[in-house]
Amino acid sequence: MYETHTAVVGTVITHPVKRSTNAGEEVLSFRMASNARRFDQAAGEWTDGGTLYLTVSCWRRLVGGVGASLMKGDPIIAYGQLRTNEYTNRDGVERSDLEMRATAVGPDLARCTAKLDRTSKVPPSEADGLDDPDEGAEAVNEEVAVVG
Repeated sequence: MYETHTAVVGTVITHPVKRSTNAGEEVLSFRMASNARRFDQAAGEWTDGGTLYLTVSCWRRLVGGVGASLMKGDPIIAYGQLRTNEYTNRDGVERSDLEMRATAVGPDLARCTAKLDRTSKVPPSEADGLDDPDEGAEAVNEEVAVVG
C-alpha cells in the first residue's frame, strides 16, 4: 500500500452521502472538483486549465463534522491519502477512479467565511494542558457552518 498524502483545494460537486459498511462502520463520501486557472499575461485574462475530479471518503470522527457542515457547492480544502481504484463497469469497460481517504476537511476561507460552533464537555483550561494532541479529542466537538 502506498502513503501519498496531499491537500486538494476545490468544490464539493455532489451531495455528501453517509452509508454503513458490512462491519457497521460509517463512511461519508462525496465528489469534489479542483479547477486549474492561470493568468495569461499576453491576453491579460485568466484562462481555465484542466479539472481534477476525485471521490473523498470520510471515516470515524470526520463523518459527523463533514456531514453536518458541508454540502454541494461548498468551497473546501481536503487533506488525506490518495488511492487509485481500478474496476470494470457494467458494460465491461475498464475504468479507474481517484479516491482520497480524508484525514481533514474544511472550508476554503479564501472563498467563503465560516462560523465555528465550539461545544465542549472539557473545560478549555483542561483541554489546553493535554500533552497528547489526540487525548481527549472525543470530548471536544467542533462544527463548521459555511456561511459564504
